Amino acid sequence: MAIFVWVMVGLALWHFTVYLPDHFRGGIAGAFLGAIFGSVIGGLLVNGFGLPARDDVSLLTFFESVPGTVVGMGIVYVLGLRQERLEREEQATSTGLAG
Repeated sequence: MAIFVWVMVGLALWHFTVYLPDHFRGGIAGAFLGAIFGSVIGGLLVNGFGLPARDDVSLLTFFESVPGTVVGMGIVYVLGLRQERLEREEQATSTGLAG
């Protein structure tokens, strides 16, 4: 049940990426994957790579996955910025604009 909560938190926070510039690696789909994987990995890290029992799911389960979601989307965002910078440099080099 905890994984379900973590995935739903990742999905909910992913919806806010529409307010950010689209520099995510893979676009909106990359942001989605970063949010989902980040939320699950973050939740597992907080719980010592164990799953809480079904009865142990509480409001804290929600907050366990928020940092992982933000970090996951942040990693995908930084990868996207890096890819865009490399493409700009490659394009400048191929057109002879690099100095």
